[in-house]
Formats: sequence, C-alpha cells, structure tokens
Amino acid sequence: MHQPLAGIQAALDTLRVGGIGVQAFSTQVRSQAGLLAQLPARYGQVLDDLLDRLESSALFSEESCSFSQDGLLDNLQLWIDKARGQLDKT
Repeated sequence: MHQPLAGIQAALDTLRVGGIGVQAFSTQVRSQAGLLAQLPARYGQVLDDLLDRLESSALFSEESCSFSQDGLLDNLQLWIDKARGQLDKT
C-alpha cells in the first residue's frame, strides 16, 4: 500500500475504535499534501468535504446531526479504496 494511504488507513482504523479524536484524525489526513498532489483534484475536494462534515458531526450528538458519523467513516474508507486504485493506475 502507498505509505501516505497506509497512514490514513491506520488513523481511520484508530478513530473507529476511539484511539484518536476527530480533530487529530482530520489534522493528520490534511497534512498529506504530497498524497493529494498525486491524485486528481476531485479527490482533494471530496476529502475536504468529508473531513468538514466529520468535524461538524463531532460537535453534535448523533441525534442532532443531519448525517451519521459512521456513514462518514464508511465514506472515508471508500475514498481510501478509490485513491488506492487511482494511485495503482499510475
């Protein structure tokens, strides 16, 4: 697996089990500018949107938020999988 993606995957896995908070996860992922430079621009846009929604969801309880945190984490996993496929093509 590509090293930056491996780091994002590990951070996502840790976030899912409560080992890190949303803010720490988001900061770690946003620091991967080199990875994003290797991907088409739309990947960065989608990732920013997902991280923004994840950060917003962390401010509210599940009941008051218009989207579920679990759903966002699933979408982040999908983003990782698609990014991996894109990088494998190059």
